[in-house]
Amino acid sequence: MKVGYIRVSTEEQNTERQEALMRELGAEKVFMEKATGKTRKDRTQLEAMLQYVREGDVVVAESISRIARNTKDLLDIVERLEYKGVDFISKKEAIDTKTPSGKFMLTVFGAIAQLEREYILDRQREGIEIARQKGKYKGRKPLAIDGDRFMEVYVRWKSGRIKGVEAMRELGLKPSTFYRRVREYEDGSRGHG
Repeated sequence: MKVGYIRVSTEEQNTERQEALMRELGAEKVFMEKATGKTRKDRTQLEAMLQYVREGDVVVAESISRIARNTKDLLDIVERLEYKGVDFISKKEAIDTKTPSGKFMLTVFGAIAQLEREYILDRQREGIEIARQKGKYKGRKPLAIDGDRFMEVYVRWKSGRIKGVEAMRELGLKPSTFYRRVREYEDGSRGHG
C-alpha cells in the first residue's frame, strides 16, 4: 500500500499541490497536517503515519522538507520505516529506498549529518577554550563526594559484594565519573603505598 504524507507550515498554506501529487503517485491513504513541525511532537500526523504503516508499504512525500526538519530527523524517520519493512520515496529529490541510488543518497545524507554534528562539537569546544582563556568558563563543578563514603562503596565493589551499577547508584555517579574516581583513588593509593 502506498501511504502519503503531506505537511504545510501554516493553516493559510494550500495543500492542493501535494494532494494532487499523492493522487498521481497512487497513495491510497494520506496523512496531512498543518504545522511548522519544529519538533516531532508538533507532527502528530507524522507519528500516526509511522504507527500506521506495515511491512511492504511505501511512504511517499513531495520532498524531504515536508517529512523531515533536518538530515538527522530524516535518517531517524527512514530508519524507523526500514525497521518496519517500509520503503520511502521523496518525489522532488528522486529518492527511493528500494533502489541502490536511493540507498546511496541516504548514506550521503548520513555522512553529512555526522559531519554537521562534528562541526557543532568542534565549534562548542573552540568556544569553551576561548571562554577558558578569558577566564569565563570554569567547567562543571566537580561532584562533592564524601571520601569515606566513596572508600566504603569502593571496597564493597572491589571485593565483588556489589556490582558497579549498584556502586554508581549509591554514589549518584555516572559510569564515566565513577571510573574516573576509581582511577584517581587507585593512582593516589599507589602513590602513597
